[in-house]
Amino acid sequence: MALLKTQSKDSSAASSTEANRANLRSTTAQAEPRSPRRLPKTPKPSVATELGNLLDGPHAAFRQELRKFINDPELFPHPDLSVAEQRAHTFNNLAKVRDFGGFQKGLRRDNGGPGKPILSTFTLEGLAWVDGSLAIKSGVQWGLWGGALDQLGTERHIEWIQKAASLELPGCFAMTERGHGSDVQSLETTANYDPETDEFIINTPSDTAVKNYIGNAAQDGRAAVVFTQLMTPESDGRTHGVHAIIVPIRDEQGNALPGITLGDHGHKGGLVGVDNGTLRFDNVRVPRVNLLNRFADVDEKGRYSSPIENPNARFFTMLGTLIRGRMGVAGAAGAATEASLDIAVRYANRRRQFEGATGAEKHLIDHRQHRRRLLIPLARSYALHLLHNQILERYQEMNDSQEAGSWSVTTPTEEQKYASREMESLAGAIKAAQTQHAIRTIQECREACGGAGYMSENRLTTYRADSDVFATFEGDNTVLIQMVGKNLLTAYGRAMNDMSPWDTVRYAATTATEVVRRRTGFTTRLQGLVDLVNPNEASLFDAVYQAKLIDDRAQSVLLSLVRRIQPARKADKVQAAAIVDQCQDHLIAAGWARVDTLLVQAMIEAEDRLEVGSLARQVFEQLRHLFVLSTLVEHAGWYQEHNLLPAGRMKAARAAINDLVDSLAPWSVVLVDAFGLPSEVSNIPMLTEAGVDPLRD
Repeated sequence: MALLKTQSKDSSAASSTEANRANLRSTTAQAEPRSPRRLPKTPKPSVATELGNLLDGPHAAFRQELRKFINDPELFPHPDLSVAEQRAHTFNNLAKVRDFGGFQKGLRRDNGGPGKPILSTFTLEGLAWVDGSLAIKSGVQWGLWGGALDQLGTERHIEWIQKAASLELPGCFAMTERGHGSDVQSLETTANYDPETDEFIINTPSDTAVKNYIGNAAQDGRAAVVFTQLMTPESDGRTHGVHAIIVPIRDEQGNALPGITLGDHGHKGGLVGVDNGTLRFDNVRVPRVNLLNRFADVDEKGRYSSPIENPNARFFTMLGTLIRGRMGVAGAAGAATEASLDIAVRYANRRRQFEGATGAEKHLIDHRQHRRRLLIPLARSYALHLLHNQILERYQEMNDSQEAGSWSVTTPTEEQKYASREMESLAGAIKAAQTQHAIRTIQECREACGGAGYMSENRLTTYRADSDVFATFEGDNTVLIQMVGKNLLTAYGRAMNDMSPWDTVRYAATTATEVVRRRTGFTTRLQGLVDLVNPNEASLFDAVYQAKLIDDRAQSVLLSLVRRIQPARKADKVQAAAIVDQCQDHLIAAGWARVDTLLVQAMIEAEDRLEVGSLARQVFEQLRHLFVLSTLVEHAGWYQEHNLLPAGRMKAARAAINDLVDSLAPWSVVLVDAFGLPSEVSNIPMLTEAGVDPLRD
């Protein structure tokens, strides 16, 4: 049965002019060719297994081990605990996380680990299904504190790394300052080298330099990786830039060490089990060897050296090694969203509300608007999950090349430099996309569950509260999505280096988009297919045409941005900055359009891994349709302004969305089953007590 309906026309229309007929065709929803048939009303649980394997990817075995570990009631938060009790509960559970060993798998081989950061990121994701506080507390201990030691230290820091890995030494990642968050290069905390004592002197020179929001600082941390402006006698009061130094902050009894002032942020809007606090330093002395010296060092005479001569390159190389934190937050946000959808979908299939035509109460899922509010974000969650997997695999490949010595971190080739920037852009893109989706979707799930969803015992309010800050830490989303847009511009910059002003303008108006496509667009195979699409003959249900429509918007927005920003190339520094500032909205639009391009590619490539003609592929195909068509409708104004989709086809897309959610509704539990959440997640009163139908599986 076709999903789209054709509207009939009166025979009198035959007498109208050709222009009128053309206008009618452009504004009326028409039946699309190759419309998918409605799925069977009786779902098959085996499809959940096939889709689950697709979502798990090549690391399914590890993910299954993780699921067994986290299916433990003791790991879940208790919303009725006080702040002190919740902090103690979270810290005590760290020992279980340590014993599982997932985070230790991310350690570099030089430091005794297997060099598998992808597995440590999966561990963080799994914990976010269970308890956001435990996930972030673990991320602080092994991802930020331990990760900084691992990524920025050398052999002289092995003991520190081992103590962090074993939880013998809880620590902090002290980067953010009260007056400087995303602008890391402008941090104020200073580290002056004293050659007479072979020590660095750490100071907080102003109130704006106080380290703020630091996880583990308020209570449990014993040491911190402190990001400072490094100065030596030879620098004559000038900074060598931001560097990281290990600074002990508490003694074995938990008391602040001399010169250290500790503060406690207390109760927060979420993540109650994480003890965020402040750090202030007053002439705190630490040994010179506490400098994490993988990318720069100071000898006993105070001479500064680095294998990376350019200070900006040095700074961005240092930060680039720490991007796994962003991918970890992205994964945690995605996990919290999946857990919320799992609960809301199960509730929708069991809670009855309002009589239908038969006189019997209907399940919530039987109401179309309820289907729309859950299944449309569910489709996007699938796309984000698959893209996140792709980005993690790419990061692991880059990490493997660096550990094998074929990719030098300090002296990369030009192509490797570009690939590193692209990796940072991808990490920023998935972090911004996952966290934004989490905030919106978890709230929708809460509302979709009515009063039951507002009860803390049913977990949704905790997921919502814990994920809210994900839009802020590890990079503010607005800043990150601008970074994605800026990275897209580098392709232009590389190609335009030697051009005259006239050639530059002509290039930007003609061939520049092709450069961007080659560097940041679809995979070669998919791009080749996209380039052959004839929009006049293609169906809205054709995967390649869908990809083209999404990509056309990304390329068009980017080209428009390039044209707007062109004057900055010939302006002075102040004028150029003003021009770029005026283009911020366009830069953000380009970044988000890029995200949609990545998502549709991830879905199409994943679909190809399912058996042709299989029921699992049919179900997934309709999820892909739902994701793409809802994205097109979201940007309907843009597509119609640019004459890429006439009003009639946009109406058809809207009609198709309704038919798709109708088709997918009976399969909604199968779709969330594919996430593979531990059963304890849904062991909550709103799914087990009176007022809902019993489980039928």
